[in-house]
Amino acid sequence: MKKLDLLAATALALLAATPAFAQETPAPADESATQDYDSANDIVVTATRRNETVQEVPIAITAIGAELLQNAAVDNVRDLEQLAPSLQSSTGQSSATGTTIYLRGITTGGDNPGFEPAVGVFIDGVFRARAGVAISELPELERVEVLRGPQGTLFGRNTSAGALSIFTAQPQFETQGYVEGMYGNYNAYGVKGAITGPVSKSLALRLDAGYRKRDGYIEDVNSDRAINDIDRWNVRGQALLDTGDITFRLIGDYYQTDEQCCGAVSAVRGALAGAIEGIAAAQGLDGLYFTPGVTRAFPVGSTTQLNFSDMPLERRMAISPNRDFAERIRDWGFSGELNWDLGDVKLTSITAYRNWRVVRNQDIDFSGIDRAYRDGYRNELTDFTQELRLQGSGFGGKLDWLIGGFYLNESNKLRDVVQIGNDGNRYVDTVFAGQLRAAFGTPLQFFGSLGPTVPTFGAALLNPAVPNSLPALTAVYGQLAPLVGCFRAQAGTAPPGLCVIPGFPSTPIPGLAALAASPLPGAVPGQGNSPDDFRVKTNAFALFTHNIINVTDKLSVTLGARWNHEKKDMTASINNNLGSCTFFNQVRAGNAAAVAYANVLKQIPGLFNNLFLLSCNPAVNTEFNGNYQDDFTDNEITGTAKLAYKISNRLLAYASFDHGYKSGGYNLDQATFDSVLLGGNGAQGSDLRFGAETVDAYEIGFKASPSREFTLNVAAFYMNFYNLQSLVFSGNNFVVQNVPKSISKGIEIESTIRPARDLTFQLGYSYISAKYSDSNDFLNTPLQGQEGRQFNNQPEHTVVIAGTWTPRLTNALNGLLHVDMRYNSEVNIPSSNPDPANDRTTLFNPGYALVNASLGVQSSNGKWRGEVFVENATNQYYHITGFAVPEQTGNYAAYPGTPRFYGARVRVGF
Repeated sequence: MKKLDLLAATALALLAATPAFAQETPAPADESATQDYDSANDIVVTATRRNETVQEVPIAITAIGAELLQNAAVDNVRDLEQLAPSLQSSTGQSSATGTTIYLRGITTGGDNPGFEPAVGVFIDGVFRARAGVAISELPELERVEVLRGPQGTLFGRNTSAGALSIFTAQPQFETQGYVEGMYGNYNAYGVKGAITGPVSKSLALRLDAGYRKRDGYIEDVNSDRAINDIDRWNVRGQALLDTGDITFRLIGDYYQTDEQCCGAVSAVRGALAGAIEGIAAAQGLDGLYFTPGVTRAFPVGSTTQLNFSDMPLERRMAISPNRDFAERIRDWGFSGELNWDLGDVKLTSITAYRNWRVVRNQDIDFSGIDRAYRDGYRNELTDFTQELRLQGSGFGGKLDWLIGGFYLNESNKLRDVVQIGNDGNRYVDTVFAGQLRAAFGTPLQFFGSLGPTVPTFGAALLNPAVPNSLPALTAVYGQLAPLVGCFRAQAGTAPPGLCVIPGFPSTPIPGLAALAASPLPGAVPGQGNSPDDFRVKTNAFALFTHNIINVTDKLSVTLGARWNHEKKDMTASINNNLGSCTFFNQVRAGNAAAVAYANVLKQIPGLFNNLFLLSCNPAVNTEFNGNYQDDFTDNEITGTAKLAYKISNRLLAYASFDHGYKSGGYNLDQATFDSVLLGGNGAQGSDLRFGAETVDAYEIGFKASPSREFTLNVAAFYMNFYNLQSLVFSGNNFVVQNVPKSISKGIEIESTIRPARDLTFQLGYSYISAKYSDSNDFLNTPLQGQEGRQFNNQPEHTVVIAGTWTPRLTNALNGLLHVDMRYNSEVNIPSSNPDPANDRTTLFNPGYALVNASLGVQSSNGKWRGEVFVENATNQYYHITGFAVPEQTGNYAAYPGTPRFYGARVRVGF
């Protein structure tokens, strides 16, 4: 067993052998006088829309209270990974549109706003429609609930894997507030604060605001820029009306960023790396940066992988000097929550409107050459949601009932602007010049970007003296030489007798000689999407009921059901003006000269298809120009059934079944269309559509509180996913493949230990086997070979350990020591199919641990504190995720994890 894997086994043994924690109230000044403190994990949650402690609710839930959230410096959703073992997140090419959240190994991947998450995020009861919308800076928090497994009965839509419910601090009827300042390395600084207090006996207000800035940690080797910086601010106002029977909470917030995200380092180089390096070197630039001392030149057809010990700890990449990764986000909205006690019935209404917009640029070739880019990509999401609930009890408390309804109206607008850069034609010509040299004895080009000294492919076909004779071509390509003879006859540059293929036309074709003698029409810099516009309108309705039947004082049955109805309407306007598509459009239209030229290209294996894909990439293909429309309707009934039994006041056992659902949608990317030239049936609106996924989940567990100092919660689960939505690269384009069956199963253990008022620990372990089922047949699909394999980016073993010690130093002063650690076992990173010899993809993370810590002092009444902190204390390198770089066969890039951050914080309250 590997050394780091032993850590997982050791932590599991520790969980089974020791008691646990949850520090939720500050210690009194005179601790010696009493040991009256909150019991372990005594956090009130509303996972069932009722107030219950974690130990009372028959759901697999991780609850994190305000004090631990503050000690762990949780600023956004991604920080929660350190505290919840089954939760993780991943950020791809954009923090706005490329962030995904995993629960129990399940997520919806893809850097595309057309995808909706499998993990629902709710902030103060308001559904946030995309994971990227929910990762903004968070204000002061009251608690966080991580609900594992399908939550579709109560928690809105698209919670097939689980839900993340975040509760922010409310207005108070006592004047109070705080100011906190922070400074750290990478020139990091920030300030945030809040003030709250009463306006009258029934009305209180609260205002939160913050600003944070930090330099980037990925260095551009072609300039003095740094990528992945932070520059963001937010403001949030609240009003709380409390008349006793009626409470109404109004929230309005605004959030804005202006940052550079997200850079990716070159991790693996393939055969085309030399072409990129050559083009960049001619301009005095670095094409693909590698750590000094690592081999930089590789033979054709080879790939070289960095050993993990050689990973570029300096986190450097090469960027085109005239391109950037600017990302500007604006997010605002308001919500109102009404709770009305009508006697035996309680009415709850949550109304919300959200508007979110991102404008970003991107150097999409992830290299120092100017091959392609985005400039002014826009995505805007507007959501109106309304939820109504009525709940009460009957039959003398035997029935706790709840009924409700939910409505969502969403508009998702996307404007894509993939465009060709200054090196667009040069890159295509350089790639094929090297490949054609072997057969023709000299480099050949298609678009003339390499200058007049390099012949074009057509000129070589017309002139047998450039440079070799036809017999040489025959030796390399078989029947190419006879076809070239016919081609010359068709071009009128050779007598008909040179064509020796029986039945093959040998009469001159008008225009063929001119087409072959000249470079093909190329791309003009700036051409591409001009632009592509997509819009999806969603209307979703649901009716639901959730009922707890108290059969006896010890036995309860929960029955819930939800009817989901959803309609989506998609429109798309595709507008491309790429000049290098001209020749291929002529072939598709049946132009005799273009078809004759293409017939020769097709005799060299892969040449026509590869030239087409590089010159007229599906992301900018003018064949797809036009207006498209499609719509569909989904209906699904989801539900839950749970059986809970209180073996004693300190031990609860439960078993449950849940049927979950995530709606279908549209992949907002013209690269999903299929081309007639590659055997497809052409672009249709329905090409962008993908189907809904469903899940049947089974779970058993227990929650034990053998003493006030110790809790131990264990859950075992088995989840069958049907038609799981998976975004894959087909070789020609990106498609959504609904996988027939996938299985996530495992065990989760959480323990809270609080042996003393000033010492708390939280321990968690998860074993998750999340795989495509062996029963799938992926033959001739992009997932071929993935049957029965663990999902990428999902560790089998995860351990989290967090501890806080606040020893009393004086009557007015306490110390503060907090440490948290997360260990992930080895995972494959999206790149290639696994190597059968070691079951690893080209990119992978070995097992690693991330450690954060803080040390300081605080007042015994909690009014002020000062501390020094460190994140990723060991400066551990790891891949957040990775990908095969488009149009660079064999080249793989990886998004590097954050380096060591450290600094100091001071907080003063009043």
